[in-house]
Amino acid sequence: MHDRHEQGGSSRRTLLLGGVAAAGAVGLTACSGSGSGPTPAPGSGAVSAGPGGADRAVVNVVADFGAKGDGRTDDSAAFAAAYAHAVARVSDHVGRTLIEVPPGQYLVTRPGALLDADTPDNPANGLRFVGGGKRITEIVFRPDRAGAYLCSNTDTWANVAFEEMTFTSATPGASFLYSYSTGNAQDYRFRDCEWLGEWTYGLALDGSNTNSEMRWEACRVGGAYRRAFLYSGLSQKSQDPAAQDQFLNYWFTDMKVEYEWGNFLEFPYGGSITCRGGSYIVTGTRPAPDPVYGTLSTFFRLPTAAHAASVQRFHAEDIRFEVRNPDVVVIDSHWSGGTIRFNDCDDTANAFKSFAPSVQAHRIDIGPRGPLVRYDSCQLVGAHQFRTPAGAPSAQVVRYDMCSFANQPQTALTAATTGTGPGAVSFVDCLGRPG
Repeated sequence: MHDRHEQGGSSRRTLLLGGVAAAGAVGLTACSGSGSGPTPAPGSGAVSAGPGGADRAVVNVVADFGAKGDGRTDDSAAFAAAYAHAVARVSDHVGRTLIEVPPGQYLVTRPGALLDADTPDNPANGLRFVGGGKRITEIVFRPDRAGAYLCSNTDTWANVAFEEMTFTSATPGASFLYSYSTGNAQDYRFRDCEWLGEWTYGLALDGSNTNSEMRWEACRVGGAYRRAFLYSGLSQKSQDPAAQDQFLNYWFTDMKVEYEWGNFLEFPYGGSITCRGGSYIVTGTRPAPDPVYGTLSTFFRLPTAAHAASVQRFHAEDIRFEVRNPDVVVIDSHWSGGTIRFNDCDDTANAFKSFAPSVQAHRIDIGPRGPLVRYDSCQLVGAHQFRTPAGAPSAQVVRYDMCSFANQPQTALTAATTGTGPGAVSFVDCLGRPG
Protein backbone atom coordinates (compact mmCIF):
# COMPACT_ATOMS: atom_id res chain seq x y z
CA MET A 1 0.00 0.00 0.00
CA HIS A 2 1.42 3.39 -0.94
CA ASP A 3 1.49 5.86 1.95
CA ARG A 4 2.85 8.93 0.17
CA HIS A 5 0.49 11.89 0.14
CA GLU A 6 0.43 14.36 -2.74
CA GLN A 7 1.65 17.81 -1.92
CA GLY A 8 -0.69 20.76 -1.73
CA GLY A 9 -4.46 20.65 -1.21
CA SER A 10 -6.47 17.62 -0.29
CA SER A 11 -6.85 15.40 -3.33
CA ARG A 12 -9.30 12.56 -3.88
CA ARG A 13 -6.53 10.07 -3.20
CA THR A 14 -5.34 11.73 0.03
CA LEU A 15 -8.86 11.79 1.39
CA LEU A 16 -9.15 8.05 0.94
CA LEU A 17 -5.63 7.25 2.07
CA GLY A 18 -5.42 9.62 5.02
CA GLY A 19 -4.00 7.86 8.05
CA VAL A 20 -2.56 4.93 6.11
CA ALA A 21 0.79 5.00 7.81
CA ALA A 22 -0.82 4.94 11.23
CA ALA A 23 -3.37 2.31 10.30
CA GLY A 24 -0.86 -0.14 8.85
CA ALA A 25 -2.43 -3.55 8.33
CA VAL A 26 -5.19 -3.11 10.90
CA GLY A 27 -8.51 -4.43 9.60
CA LEU A 28 -11.64 -2.32 9.40
CA THR A 29 -13.65 -2.06 12.58
CA ALA A 30 -16.53 0.08 11.38
CA CYS A 31 -18.73 -2.98 10.87
CA SER A 32 -17.35 -5.30 13.55
CA GLY A 33 -19.96 -6.48 15.99
CA SER A 34 -22.55 -4.11 14.56
CA GLY A 35 -24.31 -6.59 12.31
CA SER A 36 -24.00 -4.13 9.43
CA GLY A 37 -21.70 -6.07 7.11
CA PRO A 38 -18.57 -8.18 6.68
CA THR A 39 -15.13 -7.37 7.99
CA PRO A 40 -11.92 -7.97 6.05
CA ALA A 41 -9.69 -10.89 6.92
CA PRO A 42 -6.98 -10.22 9.54
CA GLY A 43 -3.67 -9.37 7.99
CA SER A 44 -5.22 -8.51 4.63
CA GLY A 45 -3.39 -5.19 4.51
CA ALA A 46 -6.68 -3.33 4.17
CA VAL A 47 -6.87 0.09 5.78
CA SER A 48 -9.57 2.51 6.83
CA ALA A 49 -10.55 5.31 4.51
CA GLY A 50 -9.53 8.79 5.55
CA PRO A 51 -11.92 11.56 6.67
CA GLY A 52 -14.51 12.29 3.99
CA GLY A 53 -13.43 9.37 1.83
CA ALA A 54 -15.45 6.80 3.69
CA ASP A 55 -18.64 8.08 2.06
CA ARG A 56 -17.39 7.75 -1.50
CA ALA A 57 -19.67 5.38 -3.42
CA VAL A 58 -17.43 5.04 -6.50
CA VAL A 59 -13.71 4.48 -5.99
CA ASN A 60 -10.83 3.91 -8.38
CA VAL A 61 -7.99 1.50 -7.54
CA VAL A 62 -5.48 3.80 -9.29
CA ALA A 63 -6.60 7.29 -8.31
CA ASP A 64 -7.75 6.41 -4.81
CA PHE A 65 -5.57 3.51 -3.70
CA GLY A 66 -2.34 3.87 -5.65
CA ALA A 67 -2.45 0.87 -7.99
CA LYS A 68 0.03 1.18 -10.85
CA GLY A 69 -1.44 -1.12 -13.48
CA ASP A 70 1.95 -1.40 -15.18
CA GLY A 71 2.16 -5.21 -15.13
CA ARG A 72 5.27 -5.13 -12.90
CA THR A 73 4.29 -3.51 -9.61
CA ASP A 74 2.43 -5.71 -7.14
CA ASP A 75 -0.97 -4.04 -6.78
CA SER A 76 -2.31 -6.48 -4.18
CA ALA A 77 -2.45 -3.88 -1.40
CA ALA A 78 -4.37 -1.41 -3.53
CA PHE A 79 -7.08 -3.96 -4.33
CA ALA A 80 -7.24 -5.07 -0.68
CA ALA A 81 -7.71 -1.45 0.38
CA ALA A 82 -10.46 -0.94 -2.20
CA TYR A 83 -12.26 -4.01 -0.88
CA ALA A 84 -11.85 -2.79 2.71
CA HIS A 85 -13.38 0.53 1.69
CA ALA A 86 -16.36 -1.31 0.22
CA VAL A 87 -16.77 -3.30 3.44
CA ALA A 88 -16.70 -0.12 5.51
CA ARG A 89 -19.58 1.33 3.50
CA VAL A 90 -21.94 -1.60 4.08
CA SER A 91 -25.08 -0.40 5.84
CA ASP A 92 -27.86 -2.67 7.08
CA HIS A 93 -26.19 -5.53 5.23
CA VAL A 94 -26.36 -3.66 1.91
CA GLY A 95 -23.19 -2.87 -0.02
CA ARG A 96 -22.97 0.60 -1.53
CA THR A 97 -19.69 0.67 -3.47
CA LEU A 98 -18.56 0.40 -7.08
CA ILE A 99 -14.84 -0.31 -7.54
CA GLU A 100 -13.42 0.99 -10.82
CA VAL A 101 -10.40 -0.75 -12.36
CA PRO A 102 -9.21 1.47 -15.24
CA PRO A 103 -7.25 0.29 -18.30
CA GLY A 104 -3.98 -1.37 -17.42
CA GLN A 105 -2.38 -4.66 -16.43
CA TYR A 106 -2.53 -5.24 -12.68
CA LEU A 107 -0.22 -7.75 -11.03
CA VAL A 108 -1.78 -9.36 -7.96
CA THR A 109 0.16 -11.88 -5.87
CA ARG A 110 -1.90 -11.98 -2.68
CA PRO A 111 -4.72 -14.57 -2.51
CA GLY A 112 -8.04 -12.94 -1.72
CA ALA A 113 -6.85 -9.48 -2.68
CA LEU A 114 -10.00 -8.68 -4.65
CA LEU A 115 -12.43 -10.41 -2.32
CA ASP A 116 -11.62 -12.08 1.00
CA ALA A 117 -14.84 -12.58 2.93
CA ASP A 118 -15.40 -14.92 5.86
CA THR A 119 -18.10 -13.44 8.12
CA PRO A 120 -21.16 -15.64 7.57
CA ASP A 121 -22.88 -14.22 10.65
CA ASN A 122 -22.58 -10.73 9.19
CA PRO A 123 -23.54 -10.99 5.47
CA ALA A 124 -23.80 -8.23 2.89
CA ASN A 125 -25.55 -7.80 -0.45
CA GLY A 126 -24.08 -5.84 -3.34
CA LEU A 127 -20.48 -5.42 -4.56
CA ARG A 128 -19.41 -4.39 -8.06
CA PHE A 129 -16.06 -4.35 -9.90
CA VAL A 130 -15.97 -2.57 -13.28
CA GLY A 131 -13.04 -2.48 -15.72
CA GLY A 132 -12.40 -0.85 -19.07
CA GLY A 133 -13.04 -3.96 -21.19
CA LYS A 134 -11.61 -7.37 -22.02
CA ARG A 135 -7.84 -7.14 -22.68
CA ILE A 136 -8.06 -3.43 -21.76
CA THR A 137 -8.26 -4.07 -18.01
CA GLU A 138 -6.33 -7.22 -17.07
CA ILE A 139 -5.70 -8.64 -13.61
CA VAL A 140 -2.75 -11.04 -13.61
CA PHE A 141 -2.87 -13.41 -10.62
CA ARG A 142 0.59 -14.69 -9.66
CA PRO A 143 0.47 -16.27 -6.19
CA ASP A 144 3.44 -18.17 -4.82
CA ARG A 145 1.60 -21.51 -4.96
CA ALA A 146 -0.88 -23.43 -7.06
CA GLY A 147 -4.25 -23.87 -5.41
CA ALA A 148 -4.50 -20.25 -4.26
CA TYR A 149 -7.69 -18.30 -5.01
CA LEU A 150 -7.85 -14.73 -6.26
CA CYS A 151 -11.29 -14.32 -4.63
CA SER A 152 -12.85 -16.10 -1.66
CA ASN A 153 -16.39 -15.74 -0.36
CA THR A 154 -17.43 -17.85 2.63
CA ASP A 155 -21.17 -17.42 3.10
CA THR A 156 -20.83 -13.63 3.22
CA TRP A 157 -21.49 -11.69 0.00
CA ALA A 158 -24.46 -11.99 -2.33
CA ASN A 159 -25.03 -10.02 -5.54
CA VAL A 160 -21.41 -9.64 -6.63
CA ALA A 161 -20.66 -8.34 -10.16
CA PHE A 162 -17.49 -8.37 -12.29
CA GLU A 163 -17.68 -6.46 -15.56
CA GLU A 164 -15.40 -5.73 -18.52
CA MET A 165 -12.08 -7.20 -17.47
CA THR A 166 -9.68 -10.07 -18.12
CA PHE A 167 -8.36 -12.42 -15.43
CA THR A 168 -5.12 -14.27 -16.18
CA SER A 169 -3.51 -17.04 -14.14
CA ALA A 170 0.26 -16.54 -14.19
CA THR A 171 0.75 -19.40 -11.70
CA PRO A 172 -0.40 -22.66 -13.30
CA GLY A 173 -2.98 -24.29 -11.06
CA ALA A 174 -4.24 -21.14 -9.34
CA SER A 175 -8.01 -20.60 -9.13
CA PHE A 176 -10.22 -17.57 -9.61
CA LEU A 177 -13.05 -17.84 -7.03
CA TYR A 178 -13.93 -20.09 -4.11
CA SER A 179 -17.50 -19.72 -2.87
CA TYR A 180 -18.95 -21.55 0.11
CA SER A 181 -22.63 -21.06 0.89
CA THR A 182 -25.36 -22.22 3.22
CA GLY A 183 -27.56 -19.43 1.94
CA ASN A 184 -25.60 -16.17 1.82
CA ALA A 185 -23.17 -16.50 -1.11
CA GLN A 186 -25.14 -16.34 -4.35
CA ASP A 187 -26.26 -14.05 -7.19
CA TYR A 188 -22.96 -13.59 -9.04
CA ARG A 189 -22.87 -11.80 -12.38
CA PHE A 190 -20.09 -11.68 -14.98
CA ARG A 191 -20.47 -9.43 -18.04
CA ASP A 192 -17.88 -9.05 -20.82
CA CYS A 193 -15.20 -10.82 -18.78
CA GLU A 194 -12.44 -13.17 -19.93
CA TRP A 195 -10.27 -15.86 -18.33
CA LEU A 196 -6.79 -16.77 -19.62
CA GLY A 197 -3.91 -18.92 -18.37
CA GLU A 198 -3.92 -22.32 -16.67
CA TRP A 199 -6.34 -22.61 -13.74
CA THR A 200 -7.40 -25.47 -11.51
CA TYR A 201 -10.87 -23.96 -11.13
CA GLY A 202 -12.39 -20.88 -12.60
CA LEU A 203 -15.12 -20.91 -9.97
CA ALA A 204 -15.39 -23.63 -7.31
CA LEU A 205 -18.71 -23.76 -5.46
CA ASP A 206 -19.07 -25.51 -2.12
CA GLY A 207 -21.80 -25.84 0.47
CA SER A 208 -25.56 -26.21 0.21
CA ASN A 209 -28.69 -24.09 0.00
CA THR A 210 -28.82 -21.45 -2.76
CA ASN A 211 -25.19 -21.41 -3.85
CA SER A 212 -26.80 -20.31 -7.07
CA GLU A 213 -28.39 -17.63 -9.25
CA MET A 214 -25.33 -16.92 -11.40
CA ARG A 215 -25.15 -15.31 -14.81
CA TRP A 216 -22.45 -14.99 -17.47
CA GLU A 217 -23.12 -12.63 -20.41
CA ALA A 218 -20.89 -12.20 -23.47
CA CYS A 219 -17.87 -13.61 -21.64
CA ARG A 220 -14.91 -15.50 -23.10
CA VAL A 221 -13.60 -18.60 -21.37
CA GLY A 222 -10.05 -19.18 -22.59
CA GLY A 223 -6.99 -20.74 -21.00
CA ALA A 224 -7.00 -24.29 -19.61
CA TYR A 225 -8.62 -26.01 -16.60
CA ARG A 226 -7.18 -28.86 -14.54
CA ARG A 227 -10.68 -29.52 -13.20
CA ALA A 228 -13.36 -27.20 -14.61
CA PHE A 229 -14.17 -23.56 -15.30
CA LEU A 230 -17.28 -23.90 -13.10
CA TYR A 231 -17.28 -26.76 -10.59
CA SER A 232 -20.45 -26.95 -8.51
CA GLY A 233 -20.01 -29.25 -5.54
CA LEU A 234 -16.42 -29.07 -4.33
CA SER A 235 -17.16 -30.62 -0.90
CA GLN A 236 -14.13 -28.96 0.60
CA LYS A 237 -15.82 -27.48 3.68
CA SER A 238 -19.30 -28.98 3.59
CA GLN A 239 -20.21 -30.79 6.78
CA ASP A 240 -22.45 -33.14 4.79
CA PRO A 241 -21.32 -33.36 1.15
CA ALA A 242 -24.31 -35.54 0.28
CA ALA A 243 -26.65 -32.64 1.15
CA GLN A 244 -25.33 -30.38 -1.60
CA ASP A 245 -28.62 -30.11 -3.44
CA GLN A 246 -29.33 -26.47 -4.23
CA PHE A 247 -27.15 -25.65 -7.23
CA LEU A 248 -29.85 -23.74 -9.07
CA ASN A 249 -30.14 -21.36 -12.00
CA TYR A 250 -26.90 -20.89 -13.91
CA TRP A 251 -27.27 -18.92 -17.14
CA PHE A 252 -24.62 -18.61 -19.87
CA THR A 253 -25.60 -16.28 -22.72
CA ASP A 254 -23.71 -15.43 -25.94
CA MET A 255 -20.50 -17.02 -24.76
CA LYS A 256 -17.21 -17.58 -26.52
CA VAL A 257 -15.96 -20.77 -24.88
CA GLU A 258 -12.64 -21.41 -26.58
CA TYR A 259 -10.11 -23.01 -24.24
CA GLU A 260 -7.18 -25.40 -24.64
CA TRP A 261 -8.21 -28.37 -22.47
CA GLY A 262 -10.19 -29.36 -19.38
CA ASN A 263 -13.88 -29.19 -18.56
CA PHE A 264 -16.17 -26.22 -18.94
CA LEU A 265 -19.00 -27.09 -16.51
CA GLU A 266 -18.97 -29.89 -13.93
CA PHE A 267 -22.01 -30.47 -11.68
CA PRO A 268 -21.60 -33.56 -9.45
CA TYR A 269 -24.74 -32.79 -7.40
CA GLY A 270 -27.30 -31.90 -10.02
CA GLY A 271 -28.25 -28.36 -11.02
CA SER A 272 -30.37 -26.19 -13.27
CA ILE A 273 -28.20 -25.00 -16.17
CA THR A 274 -29.05 -23.00 -19.30
CA CYS A 275 -26.54 -22.22 -22.06
CA ARG A 276 -27.80 -20.06 -24.95
CA GLY A 277 -25.85 -18.86 -27.95
CA GLY A 278 -22.19 -18.74 -28.77
CA SER A 279 -19.33 -20.92 -29.93
CA TYR A 280 -17.81 -23.73 -27.87
CA ILE A 281 -14.38 -25.05 -28.89
CA VAL A 282 -11.65 -27.11 -27.22
CA THR A 283 -8.56 -26.08 -29.14
CA GLY A 284 -6.01 -28.64 -27.90
CA THR A 285 -5.50 -31.76 -25.78
CA ARG A 286 -4.51 -32.41 -22.18
CA PRO A 287 -0.72 -32.33 -21.75
CA ALA A 288 -0.91 -35.65 -19.85
CA PRO A 289 -3.69 -38.10 -18.90
CA ASP A 290 -5.53 -37.07 -15.72
CA PRO A 291 -6.33 -39.66 -12.98
CA VAL A 292 -10.00 -38.59 -13.05
CA TYR A 293 -10.60 -37.43 -16.62
CA GLY A 294 -8.07 -39.43 -18.57
CA THR A 295 -7.42 -37.65 -21.87
CA LEU A 296 -10.94 -36.26 -22.27
CA SER A 297 -12.01 -32.62 -22.24
CA THR A 298 -15.75 -32.22 -21.68
CA PHE A 299 -17.95 -29.17 -22.08
CA PHE A 300 -20.72 -30.45 -19.82
CA ARG A 301 -19.76 -33.11 -17.27
CA LEU A 302 -22.60 -34.23 -15.01
CA PRO A 303 -21.29 -37.06 -12.79
CA THR A 304 -23.42 -38.87 -10.24
CA ALA A 305 -22.80 -38.94 -6.52
CA ALA A 306 -24.97 -39.88 -3.55
CA HIS A 307 -26.73 -36.67 -2.57
CA ALA A 308 -30.04 -35.23 -1.41
CA ALA A 309 -32.84 -34.68 -3.92
CA SER A 310 -31.80 -32.02 -6.42
CA VAL A 311 -33.11 -30.55 -9.62
CA GLN A 312 -31.43 -32.10 -12.65
CA ARG A 313 -32.06 -29.87 -15.65
CA PHE A 314 -29.73 -29.03 -18.53
CA HIS A 315 -30.61 -27.00 -21.63
CA ALA A 316 -28.28 -25.99 -24.50
CA GLU A 317 -29.66 -23.82 -27.29
CA ASP A 318 -28.30 -22.09 -30.43
CA ILE A 319 -24.70 -23.23 -29.82
CA ARG A 320 -22.06 -24.24 -32.33
CA PHE A 321 -19.72 -26.91 -30.95
CA GLU A 322 -16.43 -27.94 -32.53
CA VAL A 323 -15.40 -31.54 -31.94
CA ARG A 324 -11.80 -31.29 -33.13
CA ASN A 325 -10.60 -34.72 -31.98
CA PRO A 326 -12.02 -37.91 -30.42
CA ASP A 327 -11.13 -36.70 -26.91
CA VAL A 328 -13.58 -33.78 -27.08
CA VAL A 329 -16.91 -34.61 -25.42
CA VAL A 330 -19.94 -32.33 -25.60
CA ILE A 331 -21.84 -33.95 -22.72
CA ASP A 332 -21.07 -36.80 -20.33
CA SER A 333 -24.03 -37.28 -17.99
CA HIS A 334 -24.55 -39.79 -15.22
CA TRP A 335 -27.64 -38.10 -13.84
CA SER A 336 -30.31 -40.50 -12.62
CA GLY A 337 -33.27 -38.38 -13.72
CA GLY A 338 -34.37 -34.92 -14.78
CA THR A 339 -34.14 -33.49 -18.30
CA ILE A 340 -31.40 -32.89 -20.89
CA ARG A 341 -32.23 -30.91 -24.01
CA PHE A 342 -30.31 -29.62 -27.03
CA ASN A 343 -32.18 -27.20 -29.30
CA ASP A 344 -30.87 -25.88 -32.65
CA CYS A 345 -27.27 -26.89 -31.88
CA ASP A 346 -24.59 -27.95 -34.37
CA ASP A 347 -21.49 -30.05 -33.70
CA THR A 348 -20.71 -31.01 -37.32
CA ALA A 349 -17.90 -28.53 -38.06
CA ASN A 350 -15.39 -31.39 -38.34
CA ALA A 351 -17.72 -34.06 -39.71
CA PHE A 352 -15.47 -34.41 -42.77
CA LYS A 353 -12.54 -35.74 -40.71
CA SER A 354 -11.71 -39.43 -40.60
CA PHE A 355 -12.49 -39.86 -36.90
CA ALA A 356 -15.93 -38.20 -37.14
CA PRO A 357 -18.15 -41.24 -37.92
CA SER A 358 -17.05 -43.08 -34.78
CA VAL A 359 -16.73 -40.14 -32.39
CA GLN A 360 -19.02 -40.29 -29.33
CA ALA A 361 -19.35 -36.70 -28.21
CA HIS A 362 -22.68 -37.29 -26.41
CA ARG A 363 -22.60 -39.87 -23.59
CA ILE A 364 -25.64 -40.15 -21.33
CA ASP A 365 -26.77 -42.65 -18.69
CA ILE A 366 -30.38 -43.77 -19.07
CA GLY A 367 -32.02 -45.50 -16.12
CA PRO A 368 -35.59 -46.37 -15.12
CA ARG A 369 -36.31 -42.70 -14.32
CA GLY A 370 -34.45 -41.20 -17.24
CA PRO A 371 -33.33 -38.50 -17.63
CA LEU A 372 -35.66 -37.44 -20.42
CA VAL A 373 -33.41 -36.50 -23.37
CA ARG A 374 -34.46 -34.49 -26.40
CA TYR A 375 -32.67 -33.12 -29.46
CA ASP A 376 -34.65 -30.59 -31.54
CA SER A 377 -33.49 -29.26 -34.93
CA CYS A 378 -29.87 -30.20 -34.28
CA GLN A 379 -27.08 -31.13 -36.69
CA LEU A 380 -25.10 -33.94 -35.11
CA VAL A 381 -21.83 -35.74 -35.74
CA GLY A 382 -20.82 -39.33 -35.03
CA ALA A 383 -22.63 -41.70 -32.70
CA HIS A 384 -24.37 -41.00 -29.40
CA GLN A 385 -23.85 -43.36 -26.50
CA PHE A 386 -26.73 -44.04 -24.13
CA ARG A 387 -25.68 -46.22 -21.21
CA THR A 388 -28.08 -48.19 -19.01
CA PRO A 389 -26.28 -48.70 -15.70
CA ALA A 390 -29.52 -49.17 -13.73
CA GLY A 391 -31.55 -51.13 -16.28
CA ALA A 392 -33.31 -50.10 -19.47
CA PRO A 393 -36.25 -47.71 -19.22
CA SER A 394 -39.71 -49.07 -19.93
CA ALA A 395 -40.73 -46.22 -22.25
CA GLN A 396 -39.24 -43.86 -24.83
CA VAL A 397 -37.06 -41.37 -22.96
CA VAL A 398 -34.77 -40.20 -25.81
CA ARG A 399 -36.21 -38.32 -28.79
CA TYR A 400 -34.68 -36.75 -31.89
CA ASP A 401 -37.02 -34.32 -33.65
CA MET A 402 -36.10 -32.89 -37.10
CA CYS A 403 -32.39 -33.56 -36.59
CA SER A 404 -29.76 -34.42 -39.19
CA PHE A 405 -26.89 -36.86 -38.71
CA ALA A 406 -23.78 -35.97 -40.70
CA ASN A 407 -22.15 -39.41 -40.67
CA GLN A 408 -25.00 -41.90 -40.54
CA PRO A 409 -27.09 -43.23 -43.44
CA GLN A 410 -30.81 -42.59 -43.15
CA THR A 411 -31.50 -46.32 -43.27
CA ALA A 412 -29.43 -46.86 -40.11
CA LEU A 413 -30.26 -43.93 -37.88
CA THR A 414 -30.49 -46.22 -34.89
CA ALA A 415 -26.77 -46.83 -35.34
CA ALA A 416 -26.34 -43.25 -34.19
CA THR A 417 -27.19 -44.45 -30.70
CA THR A 418 -25.73 -47.33 -28.73
CA GLY A 419 -26.36 -49.03 -25.44
CA THR A 420 -30.11 -48.41 -25.00
CA GLY A 421 -32.88 -50.93 -24.57
CA PRO A 422 -35.45 -51.59 -27.30
CA GLY A 423 -37.82 -48.71 -27.90
CA ALA A 424 -36.00 -46.23 -25.67
CA VAL A 425 -35.02 -43.95 -28.59
CA SER A 426 -37.34 -42.42 -31.19
CA PHE A 427 -36.60 -40.44 -34.35
CA VAL A 428 -39.16 -37.99 -35.78
CA ASP A 429 -38.56 -36.51 -39.27
CA CYS A 430 -34.79 -36.93 -39.05
CA LEU A 431 -32.26 -36.99 -41.87
CA GLY A 432 -28.97 -38.75 -42.43
CA ARG A 433 -26.64 -38.65 -45.38
CA PRO A 434 -27.81 -40.77 -48.34
CA GLY A 435 -27.18 -44.47 -47.59
